[in-house]
Amino acid sequence: MKRNAGAFARTGVLLLVLFTLVGGVPAYAGSWVHGTYTNIWGTRGFQLWVPTGYQPGQALPLVVGLHGCLQNPDQFAGLSRLNQKADAEKFLVLYPNQSTLANGTQCWNFMLSSNQERGIGEPSIIVGMVGWVKSHYSVDSRRVYVGGVSAGAVMTSILLACHSDVFAAGMVGAGAMYKAATTASGSVYAMAFGSIYDPDDRGYDAWSCSGRQRRQVPVLVIHGTEDSVVNPINGEQTVQQFLRTNDYGDDGSDNDSVRYAATRVGYGSVPGGRNYIVKDYVYGGKLLVQQYEIHGMDHAWPGGDAAYPFADPSGPDATTIMWDFLKQHSR
Repeated sequence: MKRNAGAFARTGVLLLVLFTLVGGVPAYAGSWVHGTYTNIWGTRGFQLWVPTGYQPGQALPLVVGLHGCLQNPDQFAGLSRLNQKADAEKFLVLYPNQSTLANGTQCWNFMLSSNQERGIGEPSIIVGMVGWVKSHYSVDSRRVYVGGVSAGAVMTSILLACHSDVFAAGMVGAGAMYKAATTASGSVYAMAFGSIYDPDDRGYDAWSCSGRQRRQVPVLVIHGTEDSVVNPINGEQTVQQFLRTNDYGDDGSDNDSVRYAATRVGYGSVPGGRNYIVKDYVYGGKLLVQQYEIHGMDHAWPGGDAAYPFADPSGPDATTIMWDFLKQHSR
């Protein structure tokens, strides 16, 4: 009888785990949940990290992590150690997964016009995933963030521009500004030499994409000075673009209430590793843009796990830098 009771209990646990993964009810803490999301623009898979200590009813921040080309959610999570940070700081992490059917190298198609406006294309799928997480888990809607690397970083720029009502702040790592390119060939040029478009003009376009809302979009920009894949000028253009977006965002006018001028410049170094410069842009009492220029770093995630491609362990810990920046902001 005891043996049967034990078997029944084990079966119950297995059924509960199965129901959790399939039915979308809150999963066990410190675990992956896999799923797919579909709208009229397509279907993409995703992985959700539910951190240790998660309890239904206790609203947590949500970070959307966007992988780069030749990556998937598992690799980006491993590279960044973002799940470990989520366990320590108590936030959920959503990893959308680009389909190889949509892009053979798993790059987000940031260069296509169908993905550069509000409510359409791949950004709408990612925003839909955020809605799914909110409907199944306890999420603080005021503290939803997005950050990415490379192609995922450029998609981050689009999401911050066109869905500033969803995301409170974001991080652009080794990426580019909103609408840095509008064609595939244009993206090749932009990555090599910088965008041909004026960042100030794109700053207005980004503000317009969210419906000209009177709100600002804090952004962290991290780029290596020796990036051989995405020219470092793209990082500088991203800073300038979002400063102009925030200039419009506070009062609806281009009146230099937010300027392309750092209010503080600091210097740091990793013991035995890389030196870096930090530029803060604080206007109206808010840290609106923070820029890290990491000396000598190529196209990489600084401080990343060396077991994964695109890691630069000698750089400062980008994951900690990102979370320390994001958690300062709420909608």
